Amino acid sequence: MLTSPVCVIAKKEIQDSLRNRWVLFISLIFLILSLSVTFAGSAVAGHLALPQLDALISSLSTVSVFIIPLAAMLVSYDAFVGEDESGTLLLLLSYPITRLQILLGKLLGHGLIMSATISLAFGLTALLLLACGDYDVAKSLAQFGQFILSSILLAIAFILLGYIVSLKSTEKAKAVASILFVWFVFVLIYDLLLLTILVADLAFFNQYIINFLIALNPTDLYRAINLLGTDAGNGSLAILSTVTWGKWALYGVMLLWVTALVFIANQLFKRRAL
Repeated sequence: MLTSPVCVIAKKEIQDSLRNRWVLFISLIFLILSLSVTFAGSAVAGHLALPQLDALISSLSTVSVFIIPLAAMLVSYDAFVGEDESGTLLLLLSYPITRLQILLGKLLGHGLIMSATISLAFGLTALLLLACGDYDVAKSLAQFGQFILSSILLAIAFILLGYIVSLKSTEKAKAVASILFVWFVFVLIYDLLLLTILVADLAFFNQYIINFLIALNPTDLYRAINLLGTDAGNGSLAILSTVTWGKWALYGVMLLWVTALVFIANQLFKRRAL
């Protein structure tokens, strides 16, 4: 199993990321972000205090929705165009291996990298929080576990979007510009338009339409998963927290996103001329 083409390619991607210190860099970013929000987030109110668990998950998801997609695409944007420019992709395709195996191997490697960095940063935060505060252990671990799982799924979705950009680009410079545009559209523009609609309370927008609009963007699915059933306060975040779909349905839609993106990336890879 470990000698299968998918695992060999995944091992290579992990080794490359360790060699260029991507793993260390991303881990430090996530860890600093998580610890800052958890232990220094109350400083804006003029005092230091440990937050309520629901409020903490809400704050972490609100900040992470900007950082995780960008980090995931920065890891994956040159997965194909970079190797094409260096000539290693053509060499790889000369071996008895399918393009789908190459795609899945890269996804496995990059997915494990992002999973490890996310789990390390937020898992360590959860342990420090339990050590410093009076929290229900089972509830805290369950909520952080769900938060880590949804963060990993969000990262995988944007890794695949990075692959799509890489497969459509002819140069690495163009790929960088393209991932910034994709990040801007999914994380900022669409999210801002949706939140504007939510707070506008338009008469012809019922909950079913809102659910559908949330499902069209993995970042909003990510927010809805982590805010569902929590006290998210007032405004648009409170509306996201009352989405009528259950968490398993939201996870199912996120998995549909991942499946659809794998299919699209594979089709683009098949049609890419080398």
